[in-house]
Amino acid sequence: MAIVKPHSFFSDFDIALFLNGKHTRLYEKLGAFEIELDGEIGTYFSVWAPNAESVFVVGNFNFWDSSAHGLYPRWDSSGIWEGFIPNVKTGETYKYWIKSKTGEILEKLDPMGLFCETPPKTASIVWNTFKEWNDQTWMQERKEKNSLNAPMSIYEVHLGSWQKTLENEYLSYADLSDKLVQYVKDMGFTHVEFMPIMEHPYAPSWGYQITGYFAPSSRFGDPQGFMALVERFHQEGIGVILDWVPSHFPGDDHGLRNFDGGCLYEHPDPKRGFHPDWQSYIFDYGKNEVRSFLLSNAAFWLDRYHIDGLRVDAVASMLYLDYSRNEGEWEANVYGGNHNLEAISFLQELNIHMYGEFPDIQMIAEESTSFPGVTKPVFQGGLGFGQKWMMGWMNDTLNFFHKDPIHRKYHLNDLTFSLIYAFTENFCLPLSHDEVVYGKNSLLNKMPGDEWQKFANLRVLLSEQFTHPGSKLLFMGGEFGQNEEWNHNQSLDWHELENPYHKGIQSTVKALNQLYREEAALYSKQFSHEGFEWIESNDQGNSVITFIRKGENAKQQVIVILNLTPAPRENYRIGVPLPGIWKVLFNSDKSEFGGSDYPISGAVMTEEINWQGKAFSISLNLPPMSAVILKA
Repeated sequence: MAIVKPHSFFSDFDIALFLNGKHTRLYEKLGAFEIELDGEIGTYFSVWAPNAESVFVVGNFNFWDSSAHGLYPRWDSSGIWEGFIPNVKTGETYKYWIKSKTGEILEKLDPMGLFCETPPKTASIVWNTFKEWNDQTWMQERKEKNSLNAPMSIYEVHLGSWQKTLENEYLSYADLSDKLVQYVKDMGFTHVEFMPIMEHPYAPSWGYQITGYFAPSSRFGDPQGFMALVERFHQEGIGVILDWVPSHFPGDDHGLRNFDGGCLYEHPDPKRGFHPDWQSYIFDYGKNEVRSFLLSNAAFWLDRYHIDGLRVDAVASMLYLDYSRNEGEWEANVYGGNHNLEAISFLQELNIHMYGEFPDIQMIAEESTSFPGVTKPVFQGGLGFGQKWMMGWMNDTLNFFHKDPIHRKYHLNDLTFSLIYAFTENFCLPLSHDEVVYGKNSLLNKMPGDEWQKFANLRVLLSEQFTHPGSKLLFMGGEFGQNEEWNHNQSLDWHELENPYHKGIQSTVKALNQLYREEAALYSKQFSHEGFEWIESNDQGNSVITFIRKGENAKQQVIVILNLTPAPRENYRIGVPLPGIWKVLFNSDKSEFGGSDYPISGAVMTEEINWQGKAFSISLNLPPMSAVILKA
C-alpha cells in the first residue's frame, strides 16, 4: 500500500486568515485535489479536525481500510490534517475516518468535497471544478442586468419536481439545460432561482438540510453538468440565483454535526446550537474558522459557478436568540437583548466580502421580521443585503384576495398598507414555494368564487404583484395556475395547459413579464418613493384602487387600475397626471388571458375635468375583476 506523503497547500498567511475568520477561498486549500507530486499523480487531502487524535482517508482505492492512509497534523494551531496519497485520482470515492481525542470513531464526508455520491450513499468523490466558460457576454453585462434599477423577475424552481420523465425520474442537468432554460426564456423571466442544489441526504427537505455545502446534487449529474446549466442560462441573458443556507444543518451521522468528536461547526450550547423547529444544528457564528468556512462557501458558488446572487435562507432565525424559543429556552446577549450579535456580525461581514469581491451580484435576505436596516449598507449600521423578501406584502395580499369580493371594500387597507413601508428596504415581492405547501393550497385555490372568478382573481393578483414597487418572485406552477398545491415528489401538472383558463394564466404572466421589462416606470425606481403615487387608494364603494408608477421622466408614467370585484364599472373616472391620449397597455380581462373580453376602449382622451387632485381626468369602462394598465 502506498504511503501518504507530507504536502500542504497552506501558507502562513492562509492559516492566519483561516484562524481570524477572514479566509474566503478555503475551497482552494481544504478538500481533495488531484495533483502531480514528485512525478506521481495522486490526490492531496486536507481537512479541519482539531479535536481528532488521528485522521485517515478511506475509500475504494484502499478497500475502506481505516489504517492505510493516515493524514499528518499541521505543526501550527490550525487543527488541519493533510497529506498526498499517490494513485488516487478524480472519480474515487472517499470519506474521512476520524478517531477523536476521547476515542470516538467517526466516518465523515468531506465538508469541502466538490462532489458526492447520490443519496442514500454518503461518500465524497474526488472531483474538480475546471470548466472553460462561454458566458463572457453575460458576465460583462451583469452589472447592468443585476442592477437595482433594472427589472428583476425571478422564477423560483425546485429542480427535482419542475418536470420529470415519463418514468417519474429526475431530469438531468443536461435535460434542464434544454427544457428549463428555453421555458424561462419564453416566459420572459429575467432570473431563475434554484431552491438549494447543494447535496442533501433527505429529498423531502427540498435541499434545506445540507451536508455537502460545496457539491451540487448528484441526483441530476456532475458539477460540470450544473455549470453547463448556469452557462446556458447566461447565454440566453438570464441570471441564476441560488438559495443558500448558512442558518442550520442536519444531524446526519456523515455530515457536519459532531464532525471530529466535538462541536466543531455547531454552537456547543443547545440554546444556541440546536434548532427546535427543524431539528437541526446551528452554526457557531462566533468561531472564526466557521466564519471562514461559510464565507468561503458563499464565495465558492459566486466564483466557480458564476452564480449571480444568493438568496440567504432563514435570516430571521439567525438574528434572534429567542427565535421559535419559549421563555427559559434562550439566553440574552451581553447587553441583555435578544439579538444574536455574532450572527449579525457574520451577516455584515458576509455582505461586505461578497459585494467587495463580486460587485455585480445580488445578496437577498429571506427575513420575515421588522429588523431594521436589512438592506442598508453596513457602514450605516445595516446588514448590507441588496434586497429583502417582503413577507408583509405577501401575507396581506394573499389574505385580501382570499376574501369574498363582496367584503373587500372593508379590507382595501390589506392591499394598500404595504405602500406605507414599501421603501424602507429594497423589497422583493415573493409568491414562493412556502405559500403553496402543507395544506395552504395552490395560488389558484386560495382565490374565492367559481372557476371563472378564481382565474380572474389570480390574474389580478399577479398583475398587482408585477405593478407594485419592488422586484418579483414567482414559484413554479403559479405561472399557469396549477390546481394542486406543490408536491416535491412529482412533476408540475403540465397537462393543465390544455385547459384555456390555465393557458390564459400562463399568457398573463408572459405579458406581465414583457411589460415589466419594457416599461421603465415599472422598474427604474422600484425601490424609491419617487417611483410611486396614489391616485385613489380608498374607493370602498367600487373596490377599485388606482396608482401611478413613474420612471425617469413624465413620459414614462403608467397608470394601474385594479377592479377588485366581479362587477364591471361603467364610465369610471380617474384623475391623470398628463393631458392627451391614454392607451391601454394591458387588460387582464382579454380573452387571450381567459377573460370575458368586456368591451373597453383601447385609448381614452383626457378631459379638462379636475378629479382626484388632477387637472385632467379620463372616463373608461372597467372590466369585471380586472387589472388595466394605461400609458399616455
